[in-house]
Amino acid sequence: METVKLIYDIIGSCFIVYLIGYSTFLFLSVVIGATTLYHKKMQNRLMNKFTDNYFVPITIVVPAYNEEVTVVQTVKSLLTLDYKLYEIVVVDDGSKDTTSQKLIDAYNMHQVRRPLHRSIECQPEEFIYESHEQKVPLTLIRKKNGGKADALNMGINAAQYPYFICMDADSVLQYDSLKKLVVPVLEEENVVAVGGTVRPSNDVELFEGKVKKYRLPTNILACMQLLEYDRSFLASRILFDKFNGSLIISGAFGMFKKETVIAAGGYDHGTMGEDMELVVKLHSYCLANKIPYSIKYATDAVCWTQVPEKLGDLKKQRKRWHLGLFQTMWKHKKMMANVKYGAVGVVSYMYFLLYELLSPFIEVFGVFTMVAAYFFNLLNLKFMIIFMLTYALYNSILTLTAFFSRIQTIDLTVKFRDFLKAILLCFFEVTTLRFIMAFVRLTAFKGYKKKKLDWGRIERKAMNI
Repeated sequence: METVKLIYDIIGSCFIVYLIGYSTFLFLSVVIGATTLYHKKMQNRLMNKFTDNYFVPITIVVPAYNEEVTVVQTVKSLLTLDYKLYEIVVVDDGSKDTTSQKLIDAYNMHQVRRPLHRSIECQPEEFIYESHEQKVPLTLIRKKNGGKADALNMGINAAQYPYFICMDADSVLQYDSLKKLVVPVLEEENVVAVGGTVRPSNDVELFEGKVKKYRLPTNILACMQLLEYDRSFLASRILFDKFNGSLIISGAFGMFKKETVIAAGGYDHGTMGEDMELVVKLHSYCLANKIPYSIKYATDAVCWTQVPEKLGDLKKQRKRWHLGLFQTMWKHKKMMANVKYGAVGVVSYMYFLLYELLSPFIEVFGVFTMVAAYFFNLLNLKFMIIFMLTYALYNSILTLTAFFSRIQTIDLTVKFRDFLKAILLCFFEVTTLRFIMAFVRLTAFKGYKKKKLDWGRIERKAMNI
């Protein structure tokens, strides 16, 4: 029994140290993130609008698969962006619905015949349509189904400009998002990628890329994801940006230098997390070839996207994300704690390994260990209850700090009942949704070989734009 108690004490101590480590990282991240947002707000008030005169041409690539409900609205919002020179390329990855026809009818598009130079391998196109009736060139490419990564590679091949933005067909860019996103490219040399901020659009009313009416989602699950997004984007994204250590640029909104992406090999067809894999690949490629580079995060460049409102859809999404994370980490395992890759290998990679990839295993194992210890009379129940409640309250406060920081720095008007709702759901998100998703991510590998080309579909609704 003494041996069992010793083993439990060791496991329990390691689990507590693990939780304290995460909480410490989260505290530093939120403080740095909130401070950065405040300074950014002050800077935006004082700085000259130099982006009105200086800009870089951009291609917006929109991969789509069975997006007939939202694709026309998405393109409509893209046509109203406040930016001087850009084009839109929609890539229909062999949709089984009327995605292509909806666009053709809505924008009076005409079929054209033009060669596509394939700098990156991808499935062949079936037809190409164009429309020049708007001030922004619009191209539709219908291709054989090959998965999201393949559709993105087709978009890169078709892009005419040196930088391209990839975004989802169910998302809406804020009217000034391109101006905000290119600022790091104008301010610094050697920027190969810039990530934007993604916010849930559920129940938000947008008009021509501007927030007309903001409120928290009425759906509880969507509301908890909003709090989760605030914590994620305010915390880790900003902190990692400080030392060029970002490993993720959301597939919903990111800008890349076309030349560098092509040289690195484009999007990987073999992973479900093609967005993260590309960013890690860019780090690896540039460091291995001694190419000066930086990957930045634009906190004020905003993309609005729909988040799942059903638990089943959320489970599918998170399984896909976690499997993509594993595939990326495994493919680039040579970076693990490798000083040759600097802070990216020693700090960023190890954080994602311990607190993202392995976290569901560690958390679930920790919970089962505590339950077993309770039945064997090895658990100091009072201490553990106090510790776990303190941990949950602490993380809830940090999540609320992230939420309030975002609201204050972007001048959104939020009703008191929404503030109250955020406070009530915050503790529930930390204590319930987090652990439910931990169990869900444990099952991520079940049947994944059958879904290599699967887009991870969730139920869409027409957006309020």
